[in-house]
Amino acid sequence: MRHPLRRRDFDEGSPDTLMMLDIETVPDPILTPADWPADRFPKAMWHQVVAISVIEAGVGRDAGTGVETYELRSCRSGGEPGWDEARLLRAFWRLFEGGRYRLVTWNGRAFDMPVVLARSLMHGLAAPAWFLRGTRWANYGQRYAQDWHLDLMDAISSFGAASRLTLEEAAAAVGAPGKMGEHGSCVAELVARDEIGRVRDYCETDVANLYVIFMRWAHLTGRTDAAGHDAAVEGFLRYLDAEGPARPHLAAFAREWRRTGARAPMHVGRTTGSGAVVAGPDACHGARRSSLGA
Repeated sequence: MRHPLRRRDFDEGSPDTLMMLDIETVPDPILTPADWPADRFPKAMWHQVVAISVIEAGVGRDAGTGVETYELRSCRSGGEPGWDEARLLRAFWRLFEGGRYRLVTWNGRAFDMPVVLARSLMHGLAAPAWFLRGTRWANYGQRYAQDWHLDLMDAISSFGAASRLTLEEAAAAVGAPGKMGEHGSCVAELVARDEIGRVRDYCETDVANLYVIFMRWAHLTGRTDAAGHDAAVEGFLRYLDAEGPARPHLAAFAREWRRTGARAPMHVGRTTGSGAVVAGPDACHGARRSSLGA
């Protein structure tokens, strides 16, 4: 019998694997009150999870400097298209408990994780890894413990001191493709039409955007250096190119990222003789974003 997790099980060090996380939801028709206004956002418990997508990347650290490197392992959605919510959540927590993850989200403190936790509560699922790992001051629930849960939207706004950006706005700022023709407001309609595959693809492009923003944030904050950032970018592009033939939405993401990189260079370590950063050879064409179907 497996021993239950105890607090301090992971005190020996910080998580060693990145997990970019995004979920897609629809209103729960049973829990959402009939008189709830259509223009008001439902409470966390009233969101039914229909897709969970993650990017996993290994974290390496230089023993002397502490500078990090990132090696992408996968970009995928949990379970199969026909799985119900309880099964999706159960599989997510099994994955989460099996690794040492630094969670990275966009508005995950206010939405993604409250929804995942509330719906897990409803289904009678346990999530000890979320609540018991870490120390009193460094754990998944601590807002400023960014080695555990980094909510990039919160961090980029200086924890609310500045205006918060949407994922689309932040993606545009760093030259990432953004939504590419889909949007969260379309999810309920797609689910009603039994097009859950499109929802999962859209969710995966959201975590891809999140990874691009994270790489730039890691460089800004000194977690990684220019060489580490650019190596992570190249590793991600290789992954997208390899997966593209079987997963057209990832191929479209790579094409648009290369195109939009002319406005906000994909690489930060390539310079001209004057020291000005310039885009790499894959990011030479086009300066205006377009909406591409996944």
